[in-house]
Amino acid sequence: MRVEVDWARCDGNGACVVEAPEVFDLDDDDALVVLDPEPSTALRDKVSAAASACPKRALTIGG
Repeated sequence: MRVEVDWARCDGNGACVVEAPEVFDLDDDDALVVLDPEPSTALRDKVSAAASACPKRALTIGG
């Protein structure tokens, strides 16, 4: 599985961090940081929830 971010859409609101803190974080400037761009399939439900929670629809999951 691979996490893709549309950086032009992402506004760093942190909804993804709440859903999947193992994969996403915010830096000191509230910019998104992808901690694990290729998370294990065990995290698929969390990453899917993070993508669904994104109000800007900036996240997609591939592979």
